[in-house]
Amino acid sequence: MLSAHLINVDFIRIAGSKHRGRGPLVPPAPDPHQLFDDTSAGFQHAQGTPASGIDMGFNTLLADPMANVAVAYGSSIASQSKDIVHKEIHRFMSVNRLKYFFAVDTAYVTKKLALLLFPYAHQNWEVRYSRDTPLTPRQDINAPDLYIPSMAFITYILLAGIALGLQQRFSPEVLGMCASTAFVWVVIEVLALLLSLYLVTVQSDLTPFDLLAYSGYKYVGMILAVLGGLLFGSDGYYVALAWTSCALMYFLARSLRMKLHPSLVPDGMGHPRGGGRGQTYVTLGAAACQPLIVYWLTFHLVR
Repeated sequence: MLSAHLINVDFIRIAGSKHRGRGPLVPPAPDPHQLFDDTSAGFQHAQGTPASGIDMGFNTLLADPMANVAVAYGSSIASQSKDIVHKEIHRFMSVNRLKYFFAVDTAYVTKKLALLLFPYAHQNWEVRYSRDTPLTPRQDINAPDLYIPSMAFITYILLAGIALGLQQRFSPEVLGMCASTAFVWVVIEVLALLLSLYLVTVQSDLTPFDLLAYSGYKYVGMILAVLGGLLFGSDGYYVALAWTSCALMYFLARSLRMKLHPSLVPDGMGHPRGGGRGQTYVTLGAAACQPLIVYWLTFHLVR
């Protein structure tokens, strides 16, 4: 009986200790100096879980042949568009092309200024080529350049400042307006020529730089007109204006005539389009506008 009683007592103690071991775990007391709870363990667990849905969708997309064809087609279109954009940029804003217009020397500048003022005795107006490449201005007097127009523009602005100062009308605002007006008129003229060449279907190898050069030659005549007005009054101004305007019209008509070619594209009846008349209209229109622009930009400088 005593041994049975001892066995029951031990069983009750063991059962009680097991019951106490199965109780809920009590979390450790938080640190009173800790401001935030540590949640890094939960973040690491979430980060370690693979995004199986996303991987399966991406693998499915790559496995689809139509998707691969679409991606390849889109890449080819993007590459072709990039090449076209670069080609057009180099066509209009090529640094090497711009250097061509400043390849001048003293002999060329002297001969070109004489040609601008006395063009009537000049016979050959064709631009010479070497292996399908036009010769530089220093090698061909008929080649357009941007050196003379740019220097003439700066000289015109300085001369306009002197004229305004002699008339007690000088101010930085007035001089700036004079410079911006002269530049904007040339830009408008170049854009009008480009639009005219497009509308009349005239084939030409003229670039915007070429048209800018031909339009900028009017600054030489403007300088002489203002100088004539400052030295000899209104009579000297109108004489210089008439001479330079006629010379500029003749020079521009002969130069553009050699650069413009009639279109060879036939019309609906199988006959060539009227490119010859379009060539004449563009040439005469560009030449006829020169005296008007020169007068508009210079008359207010002579009193």
